[in-house]
Amino acid sequence: MKYYSCLLAIVFSIVLIEALAQEYSNAYGKVIEYKNEQPYETVFVQPVKNNKVKNVILMIGDGMGLTQVSTAWVANHGRLNIDNFTHVGLSRTTAANRLITDSGASGTAMATGQKANYHSIGVDVDGNPLASITDLAIAKNLSTGIVVTCGITDATPATFCANNEDREMEEDIALNYLTCGVDFIFGGGRNQFIHRQDNRNLMDEMKNMGYQVESFWDKVSSIQKGKVFALLEDGQLPLYPERGDVFKDACMKAISILDQNKNGFFALLEGSRIDDCGHWNDIPKLMNEMIDFDQTIGKVLEWAEDDGNTLVVVLADHETGGLTLLDGDISDGLIKISYSTGGHSGILVPVYAYGPKSEMFDGMYENTEVFERIVKILKLK
Repeated sequence: MKYYSCLLAIVFSIVLIEALAQEYSNAYGKVIEYKNEQPYETVFVQPVKNNKVKNVILMIGDGMGLTQVSTAWVANHGRLNIDNFTHVGLSRTTAANRLITDSGASGTAMATGQKANYHSIGVDVDGNPLASITDLAIAKNLSTGIVVTCGITDATPATFCANNEDREMEEDIALNYLTCGVDFIFGGGRNQFIHRQDNRNLMDEMKNMGYQVESFWDKVSSIQKGKVFALLEDGQLPLYPERGDVFKDACMKAISILDQNKNGFFALLEGSRIDDCGHWNDIPKLMNEMIDFDQTIGKVLEWAEDDGNTLVVVLADHETGGLTLLDGDISDGLIKISYSTGGHSGILVPVYAYGPKSEMFDGMYENTEVFERIVKILKLK
């Protein structure tokens, strides 16, 4: 009887393992096809010969690893605006206490120059607050801006404006925006400012501090100068193309207002929802987000070429989904891909630089070097 019980247990275990393996294969080993039949036109910009930097624009594709860029390149029939970048480096993304990072730790590293613990925002490994690039830029009388497609209390934008040991403490993070001093703030996340447990209306408080507070793009688009605080959604902005061109337009609006400062500016522009699509393993939605981000890059590059004094840096905080490009056809935008995870991976991510001093982003380095090199270029220390 004991023999048959053991045999039955072994058979059951084998069946269970095979079922789990099949489930894993269905989730992550499956080959997914996608075809983009309507490629968009890309821009061409000349390298900038000037060696003086007045402005820095940091563009983060959240979750955008090299495979996301490669896949988008094939899907858009062999061309991207990213192709214009003259210098490319590689960044390691590890957190202080984990190999695989989250956006809180990686954002903190880029915003402050120090490795941080998983899930922390703008603090060191002991929980002490750190000064960010925006803090240092404001101290040097530069203008600053943040434009994102997520809620502004989400991890990446928060690392440039807040200090908290836990990225989940979004109501506390929202309070930090009252004192961060950033001139142009755009994204989603109204709930953390108006539907709060303490019943405070932080939107009204921001208005009392001199910000032009808006909830609709048509109102934001008419603003020509001054401090702007615009949250268009209670949560994140909708995915592209549902949200239309609002990310592109908000980025260019921010640049036009920040550029009025003769001392220069620093701007963070994040394609936040690339990461969400990677977590979902949803390649059509991912390609839409990559399209919007790359088209925004094209507009920014054209502006930077005309300006001549602006350094543009494009990178990711980490890769999401373990995306693999298996096959495809450049001529018709066909891609065949698979995912290996619903989380983040630990691979290096590309860093693209265009404009004066762009050669400083060549090589392989820790993500903390993004902070160090921008600070050195803008002479913020």
